[in-house]
Amino acid sequence: MNRQLDLQQDNTLKTVTFFAALCLFLSAVEYAIPKPLPFLRLGLANLPIMLAFGKLRFKHITLLVILKTFGQAIISGTLFSYVFLFSVSGSFAACFGMSLVYYLFIWKKQIPLASYIGMGLAGALFNTVAQFFVSTLIFFGTGASFIAPILFCNGTITGLLLGFFAQHFVSKSKWYAMLSGGSVI
Repeated sequence: MNRQLDLQQDNTLKTVTFFAALCLFLSAVEYAIPKPLPFLRLGLANLPIMLAFGKLRFKHITLLVILKTFGQAIISGTLFSYVFLFSVSGSFAACFGMSLVYYLFIWKKQIPLASYIGMGLAGALFNTVAQFFVSTLIFFGTGASFIAPILFCNGTITGLLLGFFAQHFVSKSKWYAMLSGGSVI
């Protein structure tokens, strides 16, 4: 029994590590993509977090978000800058939004139309709202409202795209179906 528990914990650790490495890889890819405005991001590094919901417990997903956030900050050199505040607030808010959709609708299959597309939209919305509040309360005051429409449009589009990709990947990938990371909840 102890041996089986050790193997399950080892699988979980390997899965978290894999998803964290994938987050950092996608983050590096995203930094290489030219952006019309520096703050408009695709959120590619959130894709592994979306996929992790089907394979890991929430506490492991939270660890994954921590690893992603700090890893991105170290890679981009923003760990001790105001950009890190935006990243932390947006990442944890997105995780919260995605978990609401996943655990309320997808995990128990309560609503058949709820999918990873809904998770992507919720994650993007929560991320944008959190970053808007940080920018309003700490940095730019009411001037942040001028950029809000662009942020919400960008978040909606990228959330939809990531959600469509995740939905397709989860439904078609044999590799993902075989991936184990411990129990789902």
